[in-house]
Amino acid sequence: MKIVVTGGAGFIGSHVAEMLCADGHDVCVVDDLSTGKKKNVPESAVFYETSITDSRVGEIFAKEKPGVVVHLAAHASVPVSVRDPLMDMDINIRGTLNLLEAGVKHGVKKVVFSSTGGAIYGEQDCFPADENHPLRPLSPYGVSKLCAEKYLYAYHKNHGIDYFVLRYSNVYGPRQDPFGEGGVVAIFVMKMLKNEQPVINGTGEQTRDFVYVKDVARANLLAIKSDLTGVVNIGTGREITINETFSMINKITGAGLPEKHGPALPGEQLRSVLACAKARELLGWEPSFSFEAGLRETVDFFQKSDF
Repeated sequence: MKIVVTGGAGFIGSHVAEMLCADGHDVCVVDDLSTGKKKNVPESAVFYETSITDSRVGEIFAKEKPGVVVHLAAHASVPVSVRDPLMDMDINIRGTLNLLEAGVKHGVKKVVFSSTGGAIYGEQDCFPADENHPLRPLSPYGVSKLCAEKYLYAYHKNHGIDYFVLRYSNVYGPRQDPFGEGGVVAIFVMKMLKNEQPVINGTGEQTRDFVYVKDVARANLLAIKSDLTGVVNIGTGREITINETFSMINKITGAGLPEKHGPALPGEQLRSVLACAKARELLGWEPSFSFEAGLRETVDFFQKSDF
């Protein structure tokens, strides 16, 4: 099957592209390398360096004629989206529309879309949150992801393009950027490997649902193969505090650093955890990596990397 993976040079996208290539698919990666790296693209994949907002997307679709688009390219920083919502909108909403218009014109049958659980649900009413939880995004990033989901529904109804939305919890693993504002696991790992002191925001008792990137990639593969259309959460259903995360990484790296706490981030979500029974029911998916096993692979990657 010919599959276009947008954002396929990035953290999650490169793992998806890698898994699709290993599964025997004909993969094209579209990525502007604003955050991704060319070295992450599988050797067997065709690579196009371009933005999803560019008119060249239509030319790529005309040439490659993909049956499926796995759409991971996005602006993904919540704090930056608050500072520059127009930029966030341009990439996440206009970019998605650009892909959908090219898909309609050139015969795309299905889109698998990477969305977000925590940023769309906002402060949760129940723990874990399932797919019927009220949608109350607090950031422009969350709003833009939700908007893209609604466009997928509209294009499905109006043009017959099937879709599957995967709402991720907090994804971590090899190739995650350790220098950005998000990705606490990568940030902690890199600092501890350099014997630098990580800073825990606030009390550290805020919780996250950490899901390993290889499990996320497998969810994309299953969504491609599914004949269904729908929306599912992809997480573990387990809350882990930032303090616990610090302690586990400290132990695995052997850094032996003390906890150091800084000011709490304004507006930071206090608890976030997703219910994933629907993913098991519709896709036959559930996480296969424990948090500790995923952390060990992540630490091993960063020990060997040239970040």
